[in-house]
Amino acid sequence: MRSLSVHQGQALRDLERAFKNFLTIPKRGFPVFKKKGRKDSFYLEGSIKIFQGNYIQLPRIGVVKTYCILPNCRVKNVRISKRADSWYISLKYNFELDPTEKIGETIGVDLCINTLATCYDGSKFANVKAYRQAKKRLVRHQRAVSKKVIGFLRNATQTKNRLKAVKKLAKAHKKADVTPRRPQLACGTRTKQ
Repeated sequence: MRSLSVHQGQALRDLERAFKNFLTIPKRGFPVFKKKGRKDSFYLEGSIKIFQGNYIQLPRIGVVKTYCILPNCRVKNVRISKRADSWYISLKYNFELDPTEKIGETIGVDLCINTLATCYDGSKFANVKAYRQAKKRLVRHQRAVSKKVIGFLRNATQTKNRLKAVKKLAKAHKKADVTPRRPQLACGTRTKQ
């Protein structure tokens, strides 16, 4: 195990956990081979440093600029994964949670069917229809993929148009996952005067 690199060792630990889950929790089922191009991800640990807010130094890769400002703390390990055409990084670090103070009085909020929420003073918040629209987009892209030709010959690879349609479908899936199904209450930040 010492001769293996860190991410190869983590892959073996993931496999071991998958088999333990298979044997102890029958509902999980037999572990499925992780095919290249499907949920690509890898694990890194060691000398990981954050500097200048949104730059991170990774072993074997080098300096990577991130979209978000990262916390200034010691990072234990990272998992880098690919969704559609974007790469994401998940950090594992320790932090101390500051206790929050209670400000103002408690208010009542009613979650409705027609509206998202009705507050104690009668103000209403409209439902967000973005997820419903994202689902319709998913159906359209999935239909486009299913109509594309896989290949003309027996051992032929996928056609270019099918590959483009699959990429569009992956982007639509990524957008649908980010779209909130039930958004946070906007009136949660309001306080009773």
